[in-house]
Amino acid sequence: MGSEEELNGAALPPPPPVIPLGITPVKESELDIPKSSQGPKRLPMVRCGLGSKGQKIQLITNHFQVKMPNSDGHFYQYSVKMSYEDGTAVEAKGIGRRVLDKLHETYESELGGKHFAYDGDKTLFTLGALPCTKVDFDVILEDQQSNRSGGRGGSPGGRGGSPTENEDPNGERKRLRRPQRSKTYKVEITYATKIPLQAITNALRGQDSEHFQEAVRVLDIILRQHAARQGCLLVRQSFFHNEPRNFTDIGGGVLGCRGFHSSFRATQGGLSLNIDVSTTMIVRPGPVVDFLIANQNVRDPFQIDWTKAKRTLKNLRITARPSNMEFKITGLSDLPCRQQTFEFRQRNGNGDSQSVEITVSDYFLKHRDIRLKYSDDLPCINVGKPKKPSYFPIELCDLVSLQRYTKSLSGLQRASLVEKSRQKPQERMKVLTDALTSSNYAADPLLNSSGISINTQFARVDGRVLQPPQLRVGNGEDFSPRNGRWNFNNKGLFEPAKPLQNWVIVNFSARVDMNTLCRDIVKCGQRKGMKVSDPFKVFNENPQDRRLPAPARVEKMMESVKNGLPGPPQMILCVLPEKKNCDIYGPWKRKNLAEIGLVTQCIAPTRLNDQYLTNVLLKINAKLGGLNSMLSIEHLRMIPLVSKVPTVIIGMDVSHGSPGRADVPSIAAVVGSRGWPSISRYRASVRTQSPKVEIIDALFKPVPGTNQDDGMIRDGVSESQFSQVLNIELDQIKEACKFLEESWAPKFTLIVAQKNHHTKFFQQGSPDNVPAGTVVDNSICHPKNNDFYMCSHAGMIGTTRPTHYHVLLDEIGFSANDLQDLVHSLSYVYQRSTTAISVVAPVCYAHLAASQIGQFMKFDDMSETSSSHGGVTSAGSFQVPQLPKLHPNVSSSMFFC
Repeated sequence: MGSEEELNGAALPPPPPVIPLGITPVKESELDIPKSSQGPKRLPMVRCGLGSKGQKIQLITNHFQVKMPNSDGHFYQYSVKMSYEDGTAVEAKGIGRRVLDKLHETYESELGGKHFAYDGDKTLFTLGALPCTKVDFDVILEDQQSNRSGGRGGSPGGRGGSPTENEDPNGERKRLRRPQRSKTYKVEITYATKIPLQAITNALRGQDSEHFQEAVRVLDIILRQHAARQGCLLVRQSFFHNEPRNFTDIGGGVLGCRGFHSSFRATQGGLSLNIDVSTTMIVRPGPVVDFLIANQNVRDPFQIDWTKAKRTLKNLRITARPSNMEFKITGLSDLPCRQQTFEFRQRNGNGDSQSVEITVSDYFLKHRDIRLKYSDDLPCINVGKPKKPSYFPIELCDLVSLQRYTKSLSGLQRASLVEKSRQKPQERMKVLTDALTSSNYAADPLLNSSGISINTQFARVDGRVLQPPQLRVGNGEDFSPRNGRWNFNNKGLFEPAKPLQNWVIVNFSARVDMNTLCRDIVKCGQRKGMKVSDPFKVFNENPQDRRLPAPARVEKMMESVKNGLPGPPQMILCVLPEKKNCDIYGPWKRKNLAEIGLVTQCIAPTRLNDQYLTNVLLKINAKLGGLNSMLSIEHLRMIPLVSKVPTVIIGMDVSHGSPGRADVPSIAAVVGSRGWPSISRYRASVRTQSPKVEIIDALFKPVPGTNQDDGMIRDGVSESQFSQVLNIELDQIKEACKFLEESWAPKFTLIVAQKNHHTKFFQQGSPDNVPAGTVVDNSICHPKNNDFYMCSHAGMIGTTRPTHYHVLLDEIGFSANDLQDLVHSLSYVYQRSTTAISVVAPVCYAHLAASQIGQFMKFDDMSETSSSHGGVTSAGSFQVPQLPKLHPNVSSSMFFC
């Protein structure tokens, strides 16, 4: 493992004893906490009461009650081994379900008439035992697909390739009918274990149930199999039908495909099936060349980047004309069709055959009567093996439907997907009702035989709407937000930063009126109680520099700033040439935050109005050390427990690279509150770690031979940390606490804030989202553990997604009301906006810090073997690249705001 670097802040004196309260987002599947290497396993805490504060509200939710049988039946698990006649293991994905369906059809009596649930890989389940613990079957399956090894089925390439048309002795073309091929598979089924259905019932009663997860997994597999037989694309626990009404074009040859997610959940009200709308990306079916033109945004096939196209097309499935058989793309030819040759066995008039070299273009012209229109000078699609290629001209190839697009989306594609996939609450409810109806789970034979039935009505739940916390702004004014929103009209900032007198503007845009911008910023600051002088100078980019790479443009601009000022400014306002995620942003932030040590605010205004400028000033004030607003109970030291004892509130986030990028490191960020009793100011620490690792792997990292800690918990009032998981990170935090002071043993409250789930709430008969402050801690919550859902924000677009909070540990002793109030209040201390946010501010800040620092490095251009940039080493391990340290001048600031 390569070295890992921390964005560390300035060292501060050892802190007084504090009570860290941690909040971190993880995936729901990661709540099965691994065993600690130190001491006994810690388990999530049991619920110790329900909340009662707030106005009661009746809601419905996308959970559907599951009726379980009162029996002591068992699911029997069997291992499945599948091979060809010669004993070679079957490795092709997708064939398993066809083979097992044919097996059941052929040998139903030998299976004792039992239905089974097959996971598509190496496991199947039955209700009750099969007649034998081990049994072998021969399954004959007609080959309705292509011969994927290439060389046959109308493909002109490969050794031994045979076209479907040959010449008769008279020289006349004769069409031969292809015989229907079949293949024999050997299937071995062996008993593995059995899983009691009673395990589900026990878990629903709050009892520890060893086999609960296994039993629920069987139910999920039953639903997956049910969807597969309906022709759905399966993506984990989401199902997508091949229906045009489910597709929406998001550009670049990519379609958003709407389907639905389903999963069984153990709740206080019993077992429920959670169904929600889900979206995945698929490639647009149709001509391959049309997809590539759209994907690369070029005008015609001759502008396509074929190196990029090869990566994009690999493993996609096509149908090839004229046979219309299906193949998987393995690559592209090195030469164009008019030059790419292959060995073709041609029969002569005597019935003998001989091998001849022929180009792909000539083959299709002479033996298929197909004159290529434009593919002569383009590479061929290869569907064969490395040593046995099989080629088709690209103009004869069409992409089949329902193929996932796994490459990262562009900013425009992401924006289009978000806009087109939004659904108002009533629309989402209708889609879910239709999904449940069309799924027709009542017809599934295994569910029926097990006595399991699924209610088709949305579950009803009791909710409560918490009152918004009062906020304090300038001049000691307190006010109450309405439905999670407020503004600074006729209000001043609670604590303006020191007067902004020495600041400059750098302008990378040719579209912004600088005089208007300067004037309006000064006036807006005055109205909000922030003293802002005219900028010392405006530096406009030289038009000749706009064609340079982004880092060079930044260097040129900073050289101008350095030469044009007598000393460093307080702040630089950067006007970007386009939206925030343009190429300038990353190099600009790195230059200022890591190298120079200057606070900077980037803008890309399309309209200069008061609301836009107010939002900009909120960020600037927070970065310069000011405070825009504060909770009234925070100012009055009336937060239960937190205001009485020194407390640190921590937020953690781990950001990952794009899907499929194993060479891109993950970025872990931790933010901690500072200046107790305030809970509105934070500072951040960020580092890289191995790709896709959700756990922060070095919270405490002592340097050998020294008395220093190089982990993310280090000296500083605001950097005492908490656990992401009870049995790994918590131990590191406790070690770090002892490292700072041997006798320091703070108490912990550990909360997981989870957004990646599928529970939604609706007001029956109302087109509106649930009100801001809605909390649910009953009915659909865990039957034993301490959790609750909260919609702290006002959903203005689409359907509100609540945050699911899991209280894993509470050594401090909050009541349910006090803890829910605290979490709710922490959604109102986000200094960047004038709305309550959907998840607590510390988590959002951690996400911002990880995202912003991640743009310091352009990971997309990293070499897979470059030790200087990180990547995959020759031994196969990942070498984590180093992030530059924040400059001491800004390390303690809210640079991420």
